[in-house]
Amino acid sequence: MTTTLPAYDEVVARYEPVIGLETHVELGTRTKMWCGCPTDFGGEPNTRVCPVCLGLPGSLPVANKAAIEATIRIGLALNCSIAEWCRFARKNYFYPDMPKNFQISQYDEPLCFDGYLDVEVNGETVRIGIERVHLEEDTGKTLHVGGATGRIHGATESLVDYNRAGIPLVEIVTKPIPGTGALAPEVARAYVTELRDVIRSLGVSDVRMEEGSLRCDVNTSLNLPGEEWGTRTETKNVNSLRSVERAVRSEMLRQASVLDAGGRITQETRHFHEDTGDTTPGRSKETATDYRYFPEPDLVPLAPDTAWVAELKAALPELPRLRRKRIQQDWGLSDLDMQSVVNAGAVELIEATVAAGATPAAARKWWLGELSRRANETGVDLADIGATPAQVAELQGLVDAGKLNDKLARTVLEGVVAGEGSPTEIMTNRNLEVVSDTGALTAAVDEAIAANPAIADKVRSGKVAAAGALVGAVMKATRGQADAATVRTLILERLGAEG
Repeated sequence: MTTTLPAYDEVVARYEPVIGLETHVELGTRTKMWCGCPTDFGGEPNTRVCPVCLGLPGSLPVANKAAIEATIRIGLALNCSIAEWCRFARKNYFYPDMPKNFQISQYDEPLCFDGYLDVEVNGETVRIGIERVHLEEDTGKTLHVGGATGRIHGATESLVDYNRAGIPLVEIVTKPIPGTGALAPEVARAYVTELRDVIRSLGVSDVRMEEGSLRCDVNTSLNLPGEEWGTRTETKNVNSLRSVERAVRSEMLRQASVLDAGGRITQETRHFHEDTGDTTPGRSKETATDYRYFPEPDLVPLAPDTAWVAELKAALPELPRLRRKRIQQDWGLSDLDMQSVVNAGAVELIEATVAAGATPAAARKWWLGELSRRANETGVDLADIGATPAQVAELQGLVDAGKLNDKLARTVLEGVVAGEGSPTEIMTNRNLEVVSDTGALTAAVDEAIAANPAIADKVRSGKVAAAGALVGAVMKATRGQADAATVRTLILERLGAEG
């Protein structure tokens, strides 16, 4: 049975959304959280495991100092307080991809707590409260095969890869975020985007959502104005920035439809479907008591030295929000122009292109123009379009040197995106370099004059603007490779006109 959903404007006119986000970040440490197994992505299944991360009897965990340091740095960057004393806990539940049947995590004593992150949405600053930042271990990965959906229902068998089990995982939990109204989906996306940029700036994770090193659970509820917050749902493992926004919007529409019909929202986890943008039920949501938390008996408590924490805080890099403000001033951009750069996810790309030798204006032109258009058409992130900042800077260098005009440069860029090589290689291999040699162009100019006598007469009589038509004819004849300025000069010389 198909349910007709209300219009989004109607939903936000009647209901107030409250959102919250739980973000998991795989740390980029060399080894796992409790053992010495490597953490690099993409190995053959079950080849990066040992008795500790497989939870075999008699094995004992030892905490990874680098992971603890990275977690503290994340907490400091998010304006959190750092616990002077905390400890790990066992979170008990059974999943096939959890080899110990419990997860070593933190419960009521997180390493970092009570912080915030400011994000920009529609020119306004929204402060997102951070409830906690705690450290735990990741699970393995289950693959359901033989079915049409990749989920367990309908699958003929399930395979488990424990390579990921035990990788250090930081969970960042926001406080409930009320008061965002119609902007709730955009606020959610802006928060995850800014959080990703902060973590990337710290160098503690590659935060690649497509590889699972950044995963987001999206909590959403609706309530009538003035009433208590509604029952929330948790949409699990949303794996792209665009999908974070879509998941909030989808749940707002679905919950409004249920409430409008007199139904009740069930507290549950839900699955987000990339193809439709819809969510479907997962399981009823457990509470803390369901997990039977208790202190981890095999690990000593953590008591970070305050002097060490102070050193880590003093060594934090320039954070993205501050860097953007500095860059905006350096590049001379308006607030609107800078927001366009941010929205396109192009700040770091343009910055790297400028560092490689291009001007800010030229770098913006390519990344926000041709490359953004291609990214939108193909549905990929701008950073994954297939061109690097160094290649874009090289392309602009060829334009600045007069070896390519704008049209030819776009053709070369097509080859770069297609993986044909560097801009110089493509220009040479395709014979696309601008022709500015007067000897090579004279014949084409004479042919254009001979083929267009009426226009040539106008130019001879002093109407030099008419020379544009002859320039166009030469450009067409040379497949756009002629240097337009040189062609115009030759035409005026041949016709005895002055420019």
